[in-house]
Amino acid sequence: MKQPVMKTLSNRAVAKLTVEKDTVFWDGELTGFGVRVYPTGSKVYVAQARGPEGPKRVAVGRHGVINADEARKRAAHVIARIKAGEEAVPEPMKPLGGPTVNEVCARYLTEYVAVRCKPGTAALYRSVIDRHVLPALGRAPLAALSRAQVAEFHESLYETPAVANMALRVLSSMYRLAAGWGMVPEGTSNPCRALVKYPERRRERFLTDSEFTRLGEALDEAEARGGASASAVAAIRLLALTGCRRSEVLGLRREDVALEAAELRLPDSKTGARAVPLPPQAVELLRSLLSAHDGPWVIPGRKPGTRLRNVDEAWRMIRERAGLTDLRLHDLRHSWASRALALGEALPVIGKLLGHSRMETTARYAHLARDSAQEAAGRVAESIAEDMM
Repeated sequence: MKQPVMKTLSNRAVAKLTVEKDTVFWDGELTGFGVRVYPTGSKVYVAQARGPEGPKRVAVGRHGVINADEARKRAAHVIARIKAGEEAVPEPMKPLGGPTVNEVCARYLTEYVAVRCKPGTAALYRSVIDRHVLPALGRAPLAALSRAQVAEFHESLYETPAVANMALRVLSSMYRLAAGWGMVPEGTSNPCRALVKYPERRRERFLTDSEFTRLGEALDEAEARGGASASAVAAIRLLALTGCRRSEVLGLRREDVALEAAELRLPDSKTGARAVPLPPQAVELLRSLLSAHDGPWVIPGRKPGTRLRNVDEAWRMIRERAGLTDLRLHDLRHSWASRALALGEALPVIGKLLGHSRMETTARYAHLARDSAQEAAGRVAESIAEDMM
């Protein structure tokens, strides 16, 4: 089979090459200079020539570690040595300069994460970078990162698949931005591209009717006998009644609450500004909260003018009293969605109420909709069967 010849092997041209099986693409200007492309996306520059002892082919460098111009110079040197009957050894490769991963991470955190990301997301990205990316790859020049290196880094975190995938996403995002900032050679392919992420188990836990009852009793007891602040108890009740995120409830300001319209007007939720309809029970709870103090925050902290920032300790105590030790605070949001489905609400409506920006996020509850439909079909059939018998 005739092997393909390109007019010129440039960084841009090589970066675009993809194959289904190993293929060598030859340069149209320098005979014997080519790049071997693998289905995995890896690309290795090669030099080939015929010498006194017959034809020889030598690898001269990996694309991404060296650029096409450097590979061409090294290939020309190798080809001349082969033809002269000398050992086909490439010239020592000059150290690839440019910014290190450490330097690019610093710019990424300052110019992108701090400006574009929510505080919680920014904290997560910083943690992943500080604990995993920098210790493993920090000293390497960004332009020298190979797909094999990134794959090895990803595999080193296999015991924590969610962390491994997050680190890969952060590294890939950082590389794309660095390319736009001119910090990697033009045409260099992203070494994170096409790497397969680990499957992540989504933990789904939904409260049953009896568990909701036990949770309500535990909240009443905490409110009456102490053990948790009134603010923490109120926050947990609001989470259960509205399906809101923890950050949305704890970050509520007085001006975000429209009691007459029975809604929360969140100016900056995870998915942007949105309105949250309030049931009567939540309206009464908020009315009581707002009348109890005159501070700017709906869920006040211990000191005047501050807000409650953490309900973890109170939540641990309340769930233990309720006998729900495996229940996470975020499971209240899942349970809200589960109850909405059981009552016949459609997925698009639930997605809007929960503030999902993508339908795919809400679709994770689709199996609950099927369960509800099956239960309804069973009730209908049972009713018909009774009349027919």
